[in-house]
Amino acid sequence: MFVAEYNPERSRTVVLLHGGGVAGWMWEPVRAELGDEYHLIVPDMPGHDHSADEDYVSHEQTLKQLRAMLAERATGPVHVGGFSLGAQLALALASENPELVSGVVSISALAIPARALGLTRVLLSSTAGLAKNEQFARAQAKALGVPPALVPNYLRTSESISKTTLLTVVAANGAFVPPSGWERFTGAAIVLAGGREPRPVQRSARLLHAANPRSTLELDPDAGHTLPFSNPALVARSIRTVTIGHGEA
Repeated sequence: MFVAEYNPERSRTVVLLHGGGVAGWMWEPVRAELGDEYHLIVPDMPGHDHSADEDYVSHEQTLKQLRAMLAERATGPVHVGGFSLGAQLALALASENPELVSGVVSISALAIPARALGLTRVLLSSTAGLAKNEQFARAQAKALGVPPALVPNYLRTSESISKTTLLTVVAANGAFVPPSGWERFTGAAIVLAGGREPRPVQRSARLLHAANPRSTLELDPDAGHTLPFSNPALVARSIRTVTIGHGEA
């Protein structure tokens, strides 16, 4: 699994987990907001961009890889920010391994099983090739709010994703529910979503907050499924909030 790492001399470590169909580069606007405050670990998940030579197998397999990566690169508990698919992984990691995670920022996680997932997979299977179509990919980048400077990265990532990874990611994303340990997670936790996101994502944010009332819920009324791009300042502020009291100033 490809991993980019920044400011390793900093004592507070933040892991940033990207969404499906994008890659670690999606965090560039947030990274610009954070500057050099944190030791940042930014992986490309299996099947995506620089890790595209290995298909995405499952959330469980990816979590194993993330735990192994943290054992190599982190010296203690970390804070984890995740977007969409990456938020699901962040929630699962915090719930299953609270000893590894001090705080979580969950952004736009779907936590309500999708209806008619079988039909969705059939439709995706027949249209999966569109992800490699530049015109279609550019339209998707616009819908996600990808800044113009990062559109080439999006096109490269779309071109790299296999049909197997696409179908697996969609299935895993659509089947996710709040992990059983989430309600017991005592670390700092912020749940973010956009007010213009699909209703299941907004409902999921409220569900995640209700499942762990120690968490904080914040909705950006103007954002769709775009928060790390459209409001990186909010994401950076949330990361700073969950890291308060840990390590160097």
